[in-house]
Amino acid sequence: MTDAIDLERLLDAAEPAMVEIRHDLHAHPELAFAEHRTSEVVAARLAELGWTLHPSPTATGAVATLAGADPGRRVMLRADIDGLPVEEAVAVPWRSVVPGVMHACGHDVHAAALLGVAEVLARVRERLAGTYTLVFQPAEEGIEGARAMIAGGLLEDHPADALLGAHAASVLPLGVVATRPGILMSRGTLWRIRLEGTGGHGAMATTRGNVVLAASALAPRLVEVVEDLAYDGTDCACSAGVLAAGTKENVVPTRAHLAGTLRTFTEDQFDEGRRRLGDLAAAVADEFGVTAVLDVAGSTPPVANDPRVTAVVRAAAARLLGSDHVLEAPPVTPSDDVAELLARVPGCYLLVGGALADGTSGTHHSPDFALADATCRVQAGVLAAGAIALGSGE
Repeated sequence: MTDAIDLERLLDAAEPAMVEIRHDLHAHPELAFAEHRTSEVVAARLAELGWTLHPSPTATGAVATLAGADPGRRVMLRADIDGLPVEEAVAVPWRSVVPGVMHACGHDVHAAALLGVAEVLARVRERLAGTYTLVFQPAEEGIEGARAMIAGGLLEDHPADALLGAHAASVLPLGVVATRPGILMSRGTLWRIRLEGTGGHGAMATTRGNVVLAASALAPRLVEVVEDLAYDGTDCACSAGVLAAGTKENVVPTRAHLAGTLRTFTEDQFDEGRRRLGDLAAAVADEFGVTAVLDVAGSTPPVANDPRVTAVVRAAAARLLGSDHVLEAPPVTPSDDVAELLARVPGCYLLVGGALADGTSGTHHSPDFALADATCRVQAGVLAAGAIALGSGE
């Protein structure tokens, strides 16, 4: 079916709108479960393209369907839409106008690319087999959005035979996609360690009971939690993103906390990592005469691709991009709550290269993160090609 449809011509037509929408969304990022404007932009575009809009199972987000002319399989495509609490440092005309918030992980590209898929599929509706559901999911960054949509009845209201999604990657060259059957991305676990001590006057501070010193000693030792834990050549990871203590320069506080993530690939690694994290916190607490309490705040499974679906999607991507542009990815330590959907629907998640040609893309979640606009076209093309192939029963 994909051979009979001229995707390059369709993508040529869809690209200007994708880029325009990408710039608009990038300039107006919204945090998890607050993506109201984003949801309105998405819904308006879907309605304009003739898709049938359905109530979102979450307060933000969007769901829409399109039926092809012929019977076929039910294909769901998902994109995440939330931004991050990061101040943008990239001086582009579409720079974020929201202080302290930016699309530092490419979700603006994801949403715009999926709208590009919506345009492509709508234009060839009479030549499609199958039915298609587009899901624009809120709150991926807190690993809450997919679970909330599922709890709200997403899969009961819109059952699917196959799931597709993709994540733009600033570390991959533009025009390249990568994926693998089985585990592609790690299990992401959010944790918090609360420390309590005696506190006191800064002029008489001691090591015992000092939560500032305890927290400062604990943070650099987090690498010990995942020592010798690896999956298919990729090391697990544990790091802190928050270290907070104190309210006044001359007061040693009684409380401090660290919060971060543990990235593992198997159940045994998760159990071992959690045990080691608790043991490390207890050891540091004993050393400094404070108490430590570990809370595991949330977790999402590894992103696991179905081998059959992945084979179909890779073949479709190779027809579009050339086989030399479709790579076998190693497991990677970032996580994504699309895993919640993939645990229930067989599917394929891809990494789509979007690096700027001059090498200034920056890393994900950083103030200087940036992607090439053409990433939208590549991502939309691969998703559309895969969806058409799956819908027709390949």
